[in-house]
Amino acid sequence: MQKKKEKLIKKLVKKDYNNELEMILEKKAFDENAKNILLNILYKIEGSYKDYQKVKQHVKTKEAYIQDFIKMIEENCDNITICQMHSKGEDILKGKTFLVDKENRRIACYPIERKLLYCIAKISKPDIIIKNDYPVIDKTMSNLINIGNNIDMVEPLRDFNGYSWTTIRNEIESIEYNLIYQNLRILLGYDFLEKWINNQEFIIDYMELLKSKLEEKYGSKNQKEILKQIEKLSVLLELKYNTKEKERLEKEKEEIEEKLTKINDKEKFIEMLTKQKRSLNKDIKRIDEVINDKDLLQKEYIKRNEKLPLKKKIFSARILTKLMAQEREEKLEEIEKLNQLLNPKKFVAYKKEMEKKYEYLKLTTIKDIEKEIENTNIKFQKIFIKSYRTKLEKIQTKSELMESIYEFRYYNLLPFNHENNIQEVKEIEKELRETRRTLLDKGQELKVMIVASKNKNVDEQILKQIFNIRLISLEEIQIKLIKEKDKFYVQIFDEDVFEEKTEIENLGNINKKDLEIKINKKIKVFG
Repeated sequence: MQKKKEKLIKKLVKKDYNNELEMILEKKAFDENAKNILLNILYKIEGSYKDYQKVKQHVKTKEAYIQDFIKMIEENCDNITICQMHSKGEDILKGKTFLVDKENRRIACYPIERKLLYCIAKISKPDIIIKNDYPVIDKTMSNLINIGNNIDMVEPLRDFNGYSWTTIRNEIESIEYNLIYQNLRILLGYDFLEKWINNQEFIIDYMELLKSKLEEKYGSKNQKEILKQIEKLSVLLELKYNTKEKERLEKEKEEIEEKLTKINDKEKFIEMLTKQKRSLNKDIKRIDEVINDKDLLQKEYIKRNEKLPLKKKIFSARILTKLMAQEREEKLEEIEKLNQLLNPKKFVAYKKEMEKKYEYLKLTTIKDIEKEIENTNIKFQKIFIKSYRTKLEKIQTKSELMESIYEFRYYNLLPFNHENNIQEVKEIEKELRETRRTLLDKGQELKVMIVASKNKNVDEQILKQIFNIRLISLEEIQIKLIKEKDKFYVQIFDEDVFEEKTEIENLGNINKKDLEIKINKKIKVFG
């Protein structure tokens, strides 16, 4: 009774999000076109989110999603420019479809709703969400999570229209980033990734937390393999999409090669450390002399300001003294680090760190990045499916089973590349088939779904069609086994809607005695 009252009260006090957004937009210096597009995005999300939630199962509530959308606009966007094709606005975009200027809290894009929503998601995130204890991947893994989340936020608008679910591959900003993010969302839950992205401080080391969560859920061996593949993919994707970063990493690779050469010659390495310490001590001595001599301090003040632009000029000798004192502390810290490297244990740890860093940087030498990404992604999908199956084996209730069927159906229909969805990738066909069988066995054991045939192979070939259809709801679907001449077909029905019949291939003759369902008769799959 109490729950019914709460639901009734909730309905009565339902927030008018449209009004809330309009009030915020009144305070913003957006043009009318931008305001109309934002209101239209909200209208479409309100109509489509229920289906989106049904299809994906484990996502934030519609209320939380809309509140986040409104909050992002209120807190992070001061200027939104809607550019028209073949107009002066094109000069702003410089050939791109959008521009996000976080420093000036400004967005410019064409009047495409999904592009504007992507920009709003992008402008609301810190660029780096990983501690700098992870050289190279602090940036590449940050981009992997952030870009994946941006694409994820656009999905309810992009793929759902209130009555159907359609994915157009060319409308996804990056198929690779999206797939990897969805893999992590399924393995870890959306809330873990949301907390990571919204983490404004580095009190929590989310890379370490990621390792422990994966190990806890899927075991040490799977955790290591998952991290190995996603870290590699994060670097490869950076090399594919970011030309400037690729050039920077290539240069850093050369520097690390030189360091490793010196490290491997211990005498030369100690000589290098000694030279660096001498240079730092010399700098510290000079800073002390300047700080303690008014004439030298004045000369340093003039010298530095001559080189600095107006915005960065030092406004007094007192501020310069503070800056130089800070520089002195930083140089002392560098000396301490060099001293530590002379400790045998610290030296070994440093060498390992350089070698690990070099493993990532060596990827810059790969000639066919696209092919390497595809091969690595196949390896990752295999370990993902293997780990996911351990999760499915723990299913105990009907509700858990239905959630997992929806989840695995969603995964099957994710784009792998611009040609194929996951279900069409031959290299992971075996893993997908084993996972389907795990779900079917669980469903039949819990009496949630029918047995189509006593022959497991035939049963799986008939029932696997439920993982390939884009009907929003699965609970009420019916299936029909059709025989035409010597061929068998499966057809799915949802009330008056039906999918095209699919031929069951590579089964030979089906023994009718093994069938648990009648030919040419519709039967409900889930009970």
